[in-house]
Order: sequence, then C-alpha cells, then structure tokens
Amino acid sequence: MDAKIHIEQLRQQINEFNRQYYLEDNPTVPDAEYDRLFRELKQLEEEHPDLLVADSPTQRVGAAPLEKFQQSKHLQAMLSLDNLFNFQDLQAFCKRILDRLKQDIAIEFVCEPKMDGIAVNLLYENGLLKTAATRGDGATGEDITQNIKTIQAIPLKLQGKNHPQRIEIRGEVYIPLAGFDAINKQAREHGTKEFANPRNAAAGSLRQLDSSITAQRKLTIFTYGIGFCSDENFAQTHAQILDHLKSWGMPVCPEIKVESDINGCETFYQNILNKRATLPYEIDGVVIKVNDLKLQQQLGFVARAPRFATAYKFPAQEEMTLLEDVEFQVGRTGALTPVARLQPVHVGGVTVSNATLHNMDEIERKDVRIGDTVIVRRAGDVIPEVVSVVMQKRPPNAKQITMPAQCPVCQSEVFRAESEAVTRCTAGLYCKAQRKEALKHFASRKALDVDGLGDKIIEQAVDLDLVHDPADLYAVTLQQWAGMDRMAEKSAQNVLDALQASKETTLPRFLFSLGIREVGETTAHNLAQHFRNLDALMQADHDALIAVDDVGVVVAENILHFFAEPHNRNVIDKLIAQGVHWPVIEAPSAESQPLAGKNFVLTGTMSTMGRDEAKAKLIGLGAKVSGSVSKNTDYLVAGEKAGSKLKKAQELGVKVIDEDALVNLLSVYVSV
Repeated sequence: MDAKIHIEQLRQQINEFNRQYYLEDNPTVPDAEYDRLFRELKQLEEEHPDLLVADSPTQRVGAAPLEKFQQSKHLQAMLSLDNLFNFQDLQAFCKRILDRLKQDIAIEFVCEPKMDGIAVNLLYENGLLKTAATRGDGATGEDITQNIKTIQAIPLKLQGKNHPQRIEIRGEVYIPLAGFDAINKQAREHGTKEFANPRNAAAGSLRQLDSSITAQRKLTIFTYGIGFCSDENFAQTHAQILDHLKSWGMPVCPEIKVESDINGCETFYQNILNKRATLPYEIDGVVIKVNDLKLQQQLGFVARAPRFATAYKFPAQEEMTLLEDVEFQVGRTGALTPVARLQPVHVGGVTVSNATLHNMDEIERKDVRIGDTVIVRRAGDVIPEVVSVVMQKRPPNAKQITMPAQCPVCQSEVFRAESEAVTRCTAGLYCKAQRKEALKHFASRKALDVDGLGDKIIEQAVDLDLVHDPADLYAVTLQQWAGMDRMAEKSAQNVLDALQASKETTLPRFLFSLGIREVGETTAHNLAQHFRNLDALMQADHDALIAVDDVGVVVAENILHFFAEPHNRNVIDKLIAQGVHWPVIEAPSAESQPLAGKNFVLTGTMSTMGRDEAKAKLIGLGAKVSGSVSKNTDYLVAGEKAGSKLKKAQELGVKVIDEDALVNLLSVYVSV
C-alpha cells in the first residue's frame, strides 16, 4: 500500500479511537491495539519525514524540555468574573442587567458548572491549532502549546467544515478526580510530594517545561466559549457557540443548560450543588451567562469582568479535624503568627493540613488548645482558618497554647508592644525568616521588580549564607546563582541581568522596597514627593514627618526607628554603592500641580481605567487620594457598585462625579 495513503488511514483510525475514548467515554479497542497502531504510524512517519504534519496524533508527545515559557498575547482579553453567593445576589445581578438595558424583557441564561482547573486560550487558524496559552494577566499568558498538544481531548485539527478562519477557543484544563488520586498514589509510592488539590495538579502539569511529563498526567478539558473570532456572525447565542464547539470535536461539559429566568438558574445551582460530590471532577460554583450575544455586547464590561456573566460560588465549606500542634511562623516584620498543624482533612476541594490562628488574642477568644477537635473553614482561595472548637470533644489532656519567649527561628528575644496584638522577633535581618521575607519584598514587582528572582531562589541564597541583606543580592556571582537547585547558567545570567536593571529605579519604589513598617506604596510616594531626596527624609524629625500626607504618629515613629538603626543605614549605603539610583525629583510647579489641595476618594469599579491608574494620575496632578470620605473630601468618584462611601458622601454633601466626569477632568491636564 502507498505510504501516504496508509499513514492517512492510520491517523484517521487513531483520531477516531481518541474521540471515542475521550469524548464519548466509549473505547472500542483495547489499549494494546491502540498502542500497536500508534507505534506503526510513528515508524512510518520516521521513515517518511516529508509526510509528517503538525496535526498528526504522534505530535502530541512532548518534545525536548523548554528552558522557559515564552509570552503569548491574547487577541481578545481573558476576563475574570464577579462573584455572587446567594439568591439575593443573583436577583441583584439580574436587576443590574435590566437597568443597564433600560427595558424589562425576558432574558435567557446559560448555566454551567464552574470548573476548578486552569483557564487556557486555544488559537486555531484555518482549523489547525496554532498556539495555546494560560490566561496570565488577562492580556498575556504563557505559551504552553507543546504541553496542550499532549492532551488527547484537544483536537489538533477541528472537525467538520466552515470554521472561522481565525478563532480563540477558551476552556478549563483539569484533572478528573480519579486521575488526581492516581497521581498522588504514585507520588506516595515514590516518596515524592503530593499535589494539594486537582487544580494545583492541573496547573503544575501544564507548566512543566518538559512536555513529556505533562503527557503522563491525566489532563483533559471542557471548553466554555470563545475570544476573538474572525467571523462575528457565526452565532447569535452562547448556546449556539457551544454547539459549534461540540461539532468541531471540542469537549463541552454535559451538565450545561439553558434556563429561561433566574429562578431556573437558582434551581440549576441547587441541583449541581447537590450533585457536586458525585461528579468526576472538582467544581466550586456555577457560571451564569446571558445567552443572547447582542445583549452581551450591549451590556459590555466593567474593568476586568463582563456585565453579562457572573460566578455563583458555592458556600464556604467547613469540616471537623484534630488540632495536633501549633507552630509559630516569622514574617518580614518579625511578627510571630500561630499556625495550626491539623490532621489532614478535605475542605472545599483541598486537603488542608495547616490553618491560621491569627494571633494570641484570637486563640484566647476561641479558647483553642492543642488536642482539640476544631472546625476548619476554607472559602474560595482564602487561607484556611480555625473557626471554633468542638468543646464536647475536648480531651482531658488538651494543652494550652503559649507564645514562645524566643524566636523559633533565631532564638532572639520576642516583644509585644502594648498597642499591638502581635508579638515580634527583635532580631531584624539577623533572623533568617525575616531576612527571607524582607528580600522577597525588596525584589517584588511593586518594589525593585527583580524579574526571575523568585521565593525559592531567595530562600536558597539565605540558607547558603550568601545574602544577609538586600545589598548582598548584587554581590552574588554567576557561578553562585548557577550552583543553586533548579538553576542553570542561562537562568542565573537572567537573574544577574534583572538585578542590574533593577538598579535604575525611583525614590518611591526604593523607599517601598526597604520594608519600613506601614510604609506602603502611597506613603512611600508621599514621602518622596514631600522631601524629594533620601538625605532630607533620613534627617527628618517627628514634626517634619507628620506634616506629610497620610503619615500619622505611628508611621512617623516607625520611620524614625528604621532610620535610627545603624544597620539599616548601612544597607542603604551599600545599595547606593552597588549602583542603585533614581532620578532627582524636581520641586513641583503650580502648572504641574493643578489639582493641589483637592481631596478625592475613589469607590466602586471603573471600566475605562483601573482605580490604581486613576489614583496615580490624580496624585501626579497634585491631588490627595484618600481611602475614606470626610467633610474634607472635595470629590467622590463613584464607579460601578459604589457602596457605603457613596451614601456617606451624599449625607455630607460631598460632590459626587462618575467615571466619565473623572476622565473628562483628567483629559484637561493629561492624555487619558
């Protein structure tokens, strides 16, 4: 038989077997037969490399490991969803839709289980899979094309005909519960780390630089919609989009239903909630979308979320378990936080073995003791917490929790100020725990933004005794970086390059990077603008400091204490000696500060620009932006979902403007 014909027949056979197995859950041949045909196809393609095509089933197998992921820009942004938690929230969601449309009409909704996986964007051109990416920041994600090709449920070539010439298909990659259990069983047998939950397993598998590892995982996908599409008229409803996806061979969740009103949505939600424990995959709620695409367009978007869709989340889940011990973790500012070590328990789709106890006051209020049976709550992605004690189950030997007299990391003295609920280690950067957290803060995006210098690398640098303060980061050599776990010479060079680039910064960023207690981004900006140079700030007394916007007595004392410490000044001198620098801040002119003396408060969600961007532009024009409304407030800018601040502004007679008015105001002075 002609090799070209034989190869094509084998591809068609294998693709059909894949469809039966992954889409219909109805395999028609044993694994051995499938493997034999697969090996035959692979051998023929090796013998005839000119006949190899990108959508061959053999191309799902991973290639050589990548050194790092490239970035991939989405043609249309991948947005987040706002959340609701009860039927009243759902009614309010529907009312906002009708108010926005300015008409009382019947609206159909599409309801689907909210998969607890990782969102991906699949770009198809002329029916062929071109690229695949994670959601990332919504605009740009990681290029994971090689790994996506290992997922058998995702067609490399769309079935049928009449596909749009270019289309982004959105889906959620997940690991079925059976596959998750199998992965963790294998991990236990090999003595390696288990995944905490199916979502983490899916995310970790998709981000493997070696796609052959991804191929071994039990990943699959449900597609739920589209992004960019070159044919804007190929569907009139979201349900039709899903029908198209199914006809092209894309997996779509079989639980999806179209409901005629919100009462139907509530019934769907309750039914799925009741079925949750029996489903073969993890879900954490229901996604509800307006079905009519024209109505979707009319409703539009707010910030990073669509107005026509929402996530109806399941209630917070609680479970009982045993509190086996309490350990104290040390943070960047030396705060000792009690952490409950629990008998592992499954809560909200996650195996929980640790939970926060907040502080000693909370422990005493709840009367928590080691040996107690406690109720643990996990709501969404919030850190699990111990809610209460089941007193009926308290054993006679339950042990009271006491704050250690010495730091558990460095054995230095601990101290609790009368005005605080927190006990702190007094050692500062001498304490390795504080040092690690201080370095992570220094390198973070909003501080000196050292790209590639992740938490694990910083922890190794401290453990190897290479870094004792932020300035030491610039003295670590290429060989020392390259000698760390999971580092090679190229990645080490990337860290060196990022450190070199971070030397060119701004005074507000530098001040923020120092980690002075309660000096956040805004306070750092205000200090920089007020004093305009570092020496003037370091020499400032208490009265000079409290003259700065948003600097009160406590913050002023923190700043004075920080600069009074010789080792802090020594670190600053070392950083400057290493070449860290920033441009001179010129004294603002009246022309550059047209909003000087005006006080603004921002509330609600903004769609044209984010609140951070609006705040930065207002501050740049000399305005003060506060977090609370008072009689001194000149303007309240009310975005979508403005709440209590709007009510207070109206009570005080503060002028209220909407986002459009703010944009118009800013456009007079700057390009918006």
